[in-house]
Amino acid sequence: MQLNFYEQLVAGGAGIWVIGALSVLAIAVALERLHRFRPGAVVPPALVDEVVPLWQGGRFDELEQALSRNDSVLARTLRFLVEHRARWSAEVLATRAGEVASRALRGQQQRAYPLAVVATVAPIVGLLGTVVGMIEAFHVIAFTGGTGDASLLAGGISKALINTAAGLAVALPSLAMHHYFRHRLVVSGLALEEQLDRVLDACVRPGAR
Repeated sequence: MQLNFYEQLVAGGAGIWVIGALSVLAIAVALERLHRFRPGAVVPPALVDEVVPLWQGGRFDELEQALSRNDSVLARTLRFLVEHRARWSAEVLATRAGEVASRALRGQQQRAYPLAVVATVAPIVGLLGTVVGMIEAFHVIAFTGGTGDASLLAGGISKALINTAAGLAVALPSLAMHHYFRHRLVVSGLALEEQLDRVLDACVRPGAR
């Protein structure tokens, strides 16, 4: 006899619907992050090579136009540097630019936070469904006397186990994706710091042309 997973899920009760909604949320967040949190959307590889000659040549109108066409974290941070280049000293400007970049990266990290929520909540919902299923199974025993009808008893146990399995099946990929995006955030942060240092050394700090 083949196991019909669809029928098992339908019989899983309200907990399965909650877990299903959490799975849709996790998929939506993961797809959005894969699209919007690409390395090129944070630190475009060729942007600094375009910015430095324009800055050193004093062509700030062209520089601002080039940065306005790019909506990456690096571009927004460089726009801040350009706009405030005459307002603060080099060290203060570098510190403020670092704060701008840090806030932008924290915003990127926060958008992946729902994955951590799903990874935490889905197993708990599954556990609740498991408890409800076991309660139903023991109800069968209580109201039919003795061991009860084995098929009815098996139905309650099956409902309990399908909730557990569904909760874990949603939680594990969500947790994996959450850690993946945290790793990508660290890598992007290091690349962003390196590119900002290149611009600061070439254009802002004492001794720069």
